[in-house]
Amino acid sequence: MSSDIVTPILKRESFSDIISLTVSKKTDRQMIKGHIYDPGYGLESDDWKRDTAMKVVLDHLTKRFPSRSKKGEDVIAVNDFTFEIPDGQLIGLLGPSGCGKSTTLNLISGLETPTEGRIYFGEDDVTHLPPENRGVGLVFQNYALYPHMTVLQNILFPLQNLKGEARPSKEDMRRRAEEAARLVQIDMLLDRRPSELSGGQQQRVAIARALVKTPRVLLLDEPLSNLDARLRLQTREEIRRIQRETGVTTIFVTHDQEEAMSISDLIIVMKDGFVHQIGKPQTVYDEPCNLFVATFLGTPQINLFEGRVENGRLYIGQDAVLKVDCADREKLTVGIRPEGFVLQENGPLCCALQAVEVMGRDHSVVSTHPAAISKTIRSIIPSEESPHVKSGSVRFRLKPFKTYLFDAGTGERIPFSAL
Repeated sequence: MSSDIVTPILKRESFSDIISLTVSKKTDRQMIKGHIYDPGYGLESDDWKRDTAMKVVLDHLTKRFPSRSKKGEDVIAVNDFTFEIPDGQLIGLLGPSGCGKSTTLNLISGLETPTEGRIYFGEDDVTHLPPENRGVGLVFQNYALYPHMTVLQNILFPLQNLKGEARPSKEDMRRRAEEAARLVQIDMLLDRRPSELSGGQQQRVAIARALVKTPRVLLLDEPLSNLDARLRLQTREEIRRIQRETGVTTIFVTHDQEEAMSISDLIIVMKDGFVHQIGKPQTVYDEPCNLFVATFLGTPQINLFEGRVENGRLYIGQDAVLKVDCADREKLTVGIRPEGFVLQENGPLCCALQAVEVMGRDHSVVSTHPAAISKTIRSIIPSEESPHVKSGSVRFRLKPFKTYLFDAGTGERIPFSAL
């Protein structure tokens, strides 16, 4: 077993146990319907970039964990997950803690076995294939670098544990380790030990170690959580660059919606084991399918109000804010993105101004309204349009394409057109 699937074991086993567990008796050279997964390719090889393109298909994937109590119900961590992850793309798996995103990643890697459903890499069913034979690279929140080894030795470790014809020569190992180090821009740090590296540099070593065996699928589980804000921004840009240069299919797990939206080709939003929405980041943000997705995406969070539709008009409290093509409803939830407010002297939505927060290019106008579900309303306004008063009332008109209606009971989105 290669070191790129060792990280979870580090949390609960001794170091000597890990060394023995990383030595696989099986070759890593696998025949997959006419294609060979061979760690002998170099990272800079065009053949490798072409041959490692791999779609991942999840077919009605379900994972149940048994209850710890006799009368308790099983915990369904992943519930009937079906999706085809296109080859060569970076997918953001997004959701709050406990939504099932890390379990999904463990199922794809082989660290967990599904209760129901199948997993395919390309056309090959890998549902019961051991993780060391799937050709995956794993990077976790805890980098799990060997403290007594140099950067070079850490990157070399997976290659040194290969057996038989899959084991490269020493010269080839060194070449490929240096290629991986150059790719993640740590080639000048090869003689250092982990204790001599910053958090961002340690994360790059972990990524290089996962890439050195040229995986068909790269899995990243909360890889930036231990970094400060500046390093997180820099490292997520590096992850995107590395993914584009290698072309490896990548699944990136995070609870941070800004991270997922900024670097992903597609995002998958999960909650309580269910997939709620899949799409391009901007599309999911602009067209949320339900109240959960709308509130989970966006900083500041979407503003929510109690509302109703009466005689073709949308009311927030007593304010008739929009003419709409929608059936009358006595009660619904109105969501307005922070950028969906426009200051207007005679605007239909009247709010009580609390504060104006300077953000540089924009200002955040903080206000309240009797029908608001949250304590305060945040409106993002260009600085040149910001109100000059600090108290009293402030009026807005609403941008229809930044205004959403949701069923007050189910949270499902209600389509409408503004007139």
